Amino acid sequence: MKKKFLILYILISLFLTSIPASAQQTIYTVKPGDSMWKIAVKFEVGLSELISANPQIKNPNLIYPGQKLKIPDIIDVKALENEVIKLVNVERLKRGLQPLKANWQLSRVARFKSQDMINKNYFGHYSPTYGSPFKMMEDFGLRFTAAGENIAKGQRTPKQVMNSWMNSEGHRNNILSPIYNEIGVGVAKDKYGRYYWTQMFMKAIRK
Repeated sequence: MKKKFLILYILISLFLTSIPASAQQTIYTVKPGDSMWKIAVKFEVGLSELISANPQIKNPNLIYPGQKLKIPDIIDVKALENEVIKLVNVERLKRGLQPLKANWQLSRVARFKSQDMINKNYFGHYSPTYGSPFKMMEDFGLRFTAAGENIAKGQRTPKQVMNSWMNSEGHRNNILSPIYNEIGVGVAKDKYGRYYWTQMFMKAIRK
């Protein structure tokens, strides 16, 4: 039976931003043996996003060597997310805890959650689009025995958002929980330049 932990959130209204979160594109040439799924995994992007970026591919199940594919390459976004993951593991190591493994698929889900809060104009753990964090993670194909989520809004940098979470008991408990072994972080920016942050934690089930 899955253990589902009560998770808290924090709202800090900092409106100006100094770090860009922009998307770039890479052009990839299909090689023998490639599939859309293999390419998505190679570049750590979602299959649906890869398909959407390449409307010229009429049948995603049929791609051929030499074809050119646009790869959504969110380098700046991933840099912010990975910095948060690094800071989480710094805090864990200070206390003798095992570091959490970064899971790009979990970060993708967290990124969708952050963007959903912007799109649907809410700030909370329950999404009108995806439901609870646990259901959302399951619906994206992630398997776990325990999971948790932290969210925040308005902090301009990974350091600021980590300071906010570490100064809140509920968030800190998630970050320092010995139960979890994997983490994903997702960030999105609204039209006013405000960042929405999501941390997702899980104890993964591996085959």
